[in-house]
Amino acid sequence: MSERQSESEALPVRAVVVDIEGTTSPTSSVREDLYGYTRRRLPQWLADEPEGAAKTVIEQTRELAGRPAADLAEIAEILRGWLDSDVKAAPLKTAQGVICAQGFREGALFGEFFPDAPPALRAWHAAGLTLWVYSSGSVRNQQDWFAHARGGELASLIGGWFDLVNAGPKREEQSYRRIAAEIGVPAGEILFLSDHPDELDAAVAAGWQAVGVTRAGEPNSPRPPHRWIGSFAELDPVAAAR
Repeated sequence: MSERQSESEALPVRAVVVDIEGTTSPTSSVREDLYGYTRRRLPQWLADEPEGAAKTVIEQTRELAGRPAADLAEIAEILRGWLDSDVKAAPLKTAQGVICAQGFREGALFGEFFPDAPPALRAWHAAGLTLWVYSSGSVRNQQDWFAHARGGELASLIGGWFDLVNAGPKREEQSYRRIAAEIGVPAGEILFLSDHPDELDAAVAAGWQAVGVTRAGEPNSPRPPHRWIGSFAELDPVAAAR
């Protein structure tokens, strides 16, 4: 919740929506593992699936890049460039989801989580809170990240998944309004956890409660007026729900 709204004034929490990078999981694990795996396999995947799974990715990449005649080698370089610059482009996220799905299933990739995240998520779920994920990574990547979590699967705790395609950009208020409508909980009873101040701002603008998560070694810095925690162990949304 923001500091503009004291804990005593806050509405009960019925749903918790979590970001992934920098919040439940180290940014480095996402970018080094998933991004690296995707980067290495992109050219071959495009070559193997030009009329199959990769067709829409190829068409959307040409359109977004303004290069309608780009061949597969160019497409691969465009996508790799977006990957290196962390551009939140839908065709890149789609490609990454499909490519990494194989890596998860073959045991080459695992979801990495901060030590405090899994026990907190399990406790909140057991207490009756509904849990949701909203990340810039594709829904498919999110599901695999939680399903193949190192130390035990977490996907069964999650009620639903939101990304840039089905919810919208994470720094826009309207995206949070869409999510609230989808999960069927009043905005004021949803708690959002993220490491990015702009995302917290957008959630609060949509009427949500929001708490920032700041962890050592992560790129984003705390910013007022939000409350910030260094571990999920510092937060008790279950108490607020009573």
